[in-house]
Amino acid sequence: MKKEKQQGITVKKEENFSEWYTQVIQKADLIDYSKVSGALIFKPGSYVIWETLKDHFDKKIKKDGVQNVYFPSLIPEKLLKKEAEHVEGFAPEVAWVTHAGKTKLPERLAIRPTSETIIYDSYSKWIRSWKDLPLRYNQWVNIIRWEFKNPIPFLRTREFLWQEGHTVFANRKEAEKEALKILGFYADVFEELYAVPVLKGIKSVKEKFAGADYSLSVETLLPNGKAIQGATSHHLGQNFSKAFDIKFLDENENTCYGWQNSWGISTRSIGIMLALHGDDKGLVLPPKIATNKVVVVPILFKKDYEKVLKAAKDVSKKLKKFNVIFDDREDYSAGWKFNEWELKGIPVRLEIGPRDVAKKQVVLVRRDDGSKKIVKISDVSSEVSKLLVKIQESMFSKAKKFLDSSMVNVKDISGLKKAVGSGKIGKVNWCGVSSCEENIKDKTSAKSLNSDLKLKGLGKCFACAADAKFVTYFGKSY
Repeated sequence: MKKEKQQGITVKKEENFSEWYTQVIQKADLIDYSKVSGALIFKPGSYVIWETLKDHFDKKIKKDGVQNVYFPSLIPEKLLKKEAEHVEGFAPEVAWVTHAGKTKLPERLAIRPTSETIIYDSYSKWIRSWKDLPLRYNQWVNIIRWEFKNPIPFLRTREFLWQEGHTVFANRKEAEKEALKILGFYADVFEELYAVPVLKGIKSVKEKFAGADYSLSVETLLPNGKAIQGATSHHLGQNFSKAFDIKFLDENENTCYGWQNSWGISTRSIGIMLALHGDDKGLVLPPKIATNKVVVVPILFKKDYEKVLKAAKDVSKKLKKFNVIFDDREDYSAGWKFNEWELKGIPVRLEIGPRDVAKKQVVLVRRDDGSKKIVKISDVSSEVSKLLVKIQESMFSKAKKFLDSSMVNVKDISGLKKAVGSGKIGKVNWCGVSSCEENIKDKTSAKSLNSDLKLKGLGKCFACAADAKFVTYFGKSY
C-alpha cells in the first residue's frame, strides 16, 4: 500500500461551521484560492455542478422563449450613471479600468457588476414597435463586485459566475407575470435539483435591487443560523426604460415606454447546497446534481482477485447510465477509498467482495444516511435507480424539516432577538417601513429576508404601532 495520508474533515460541522466549510470545499477538491482575494479557481468538482445547473436552467428558459446573448464586460461610466438609484446602489462595488498600459483612458470603464446599463443602451436602439416585444434575452457571464472585506468561497466572492436575464414587455401585467414565473423557475432549481427548500417572497424596499420597482427572491437558512438569498427576480417597471429611452409605438401608434425585468442565479447556489447538506464526513450531493452518481469499489484480496475484479467491472457496465466511477486502485485500501468518496459526496457506493461474488450480490451504501442494502447483481440497475430517487426525496425532506422547525412566530422585538440569537428565522406581521426595518436591525442584528407573497399582515406591526401589511421573514443573513 502507498502511504495513505489523513485527508478527512478534522472538525465537526455543529462545533465550528466556518472551519468545517473551509475544509470541505478544499479537501473535496472543489476550489483553489487565486492570488486575488475573493476570486476563486473552480476546479472540475465544482464547475461541473455549475454546468449541470446551467444545462437545467438553460433548457427551462429556452423552452419558455428566452434567447441567449453576450454583452461586453466593460461598461462606460456614462452608461452606469444613467439610472441614479442604480448607480448609487452599486457604486461601492464597482471595479474600474482607468488605464490601457500607461495611457489614461478618456472615460473610466466599469468591470461588469451587473449588465442592465450596457444592455439597455442597446435595447433602446433595437426596440421600435410593439411587434419587437416581448424581447427576452439572457446571458451566462462572470461578475465583479468589490465592496466587502471578508469573502467566503461560493457564498460571497468578488468574482462569480451567473446568468442574468433582461426582458422588455409592452405592458406591466406581462412583465410582472414573467417576474413571478422566473421566481418559480429558481425555486425549482433549488428544490428539485439541489434538494434545498426555499422561502419565496418579495424583498423590502430597503433590500430591493437598486433601480427596481420591487424584487422577488428565494431565501433559505444554513445550519449556522444564517439565512441567505438564493436568487432574485426583479420587476424594474419603467425606471430603466425611461432612463435609457426604451420606447416603442403601440398598435394605436402611441409612443410608450417598455416594462422591464431582470433576474439572476449565481455560483452562490453551489455553496448553499454544499453547506446545507454536508456532514462531518464531507460533501453530501443530491443525486440530481451529482455528475457521478455511483462509485464501485471492489474489495480485493489475493485469493479470488481476478474473479472479484471481473465481477466489479461487469457491474460497472450495468450502471454506465449513472456515470459510474470504477475504483480499482491497488495502492489504496478499500476503507481509504470509502472515506475518499464519502468526502466527495458520491450518492451511492457499491461494494463487492469475494462473498458477494459467490452469492451473486452487491452491497449498496447510501451517502446521505450511511444505510446499506444487499441486492442481487441481476437487479442492480433498477435498485440503484430507485435508491437515487429515495435519496433525493429524503435529502429534501430532511432539509425541509430543518427549515420548517427553524421558523418562529414572533410578536415583538425581544421575541425576534431571541429567535435569531438561537439561529432561527422570525416570522412576523410587519409594516414594511424602511425606518422600522433599520430600527429592527439596530436592536436585533436581523434583516428582512422577504415577505410572503400570499399572506397579508394582520393587526399591528410587531415592532411599531403602524398597521401590519406583510407577513415577513427576518433573520441574520449573509
